[in-house]
Amino acid sequence: MASQDHLNKMQLRQSYRNVWHTDLMSTIQADFPYCCFAIWCAPCVSYLLRKRALYNDLSRYVCCAGYMPCSGRCGESRCPEFCLCTEVFLCFPNSVASTRFLLQDEFNIQTTQCDNCIIGFMFCLQQLACIFSIVACIVGSEELSEASQILSCLADFVYCSVCACMQTQHKVEMDKRDGKFGPPSVMAVPPIQQMSRIDQPVPPPVGYPPQPAYGQPYGYPPPPQTYGYPPPPQAHGYPPPGYPPASYPPPGYPPSGDPR
Repeated sequence: MASQDHLNKMQLRQSYRNVWHTDLMSTIQADFPYCCFAIWCAPCVSYLLRKRALYNDLSRYVCCAGYMPCSGRCGESRCPEFCLCTEVFLCFPNSVASTRFLLQDEFNIQTTQCDNCIIGFMFCLQQLACIFSIVACIVGSEELSEASQILSCLADFVYCSVCACMQTQHKVEMDKRDGKFGPPSVMAVPPIQQMSRIDQPVPPPVGYPPQPAYGQPYGYPPPPQTYGYPPPPQAHGYPPPGYPPASYPPPGYPPSGDPR
């Protein structure tokens, strides 16, 4: 059941439409000192970023941000600081990925195709280095063993670089959230004139004369305004509207003194 929930979460994450404030290729330019800090002290950076992602409230902390089967079962409520330290040192890759998923789910952020290619290349290189190491142990060839070691060093270098860029990306995104690049953007319901096309002005006609109002024959002038007077007689009907009077004969008829 939990695995199905995680699968549904991953599928839902593919429909996100927002993007990161900076992609992985631009993180070094966005914040070079922090990127260096993330390379040389990656677990400390992961600790600080998770705490900041939780708005500095570790009472909300759950192991691996609730994305792992062990989440909520490690005594986080009793000592969240110690549990977070244990997570970032013993499960460093999961700690970085959990912080990333936490930010993506909070702000509906999608991962760009370029970022997916970089992360996928990092994982494939690690798997390839592991396969080469296993083959080198089985065959016992010194040349293959040296090649596997070189490939393992290259995979570790790529992994550390990509993780540092990812953590810098998370930091820049939280800077944007906290208003360090200007007032934070608050999502609100758009005004009614932007939600309804009825309230928008009608564009001027192009190439055609304006169409008459409903009920008015085309080519005839509009009916005159009466300004409180009774309407004129009908053009094709008799008697006119309002005739005969409501009471007949009218009051006061015949006049006084009439012999009739």
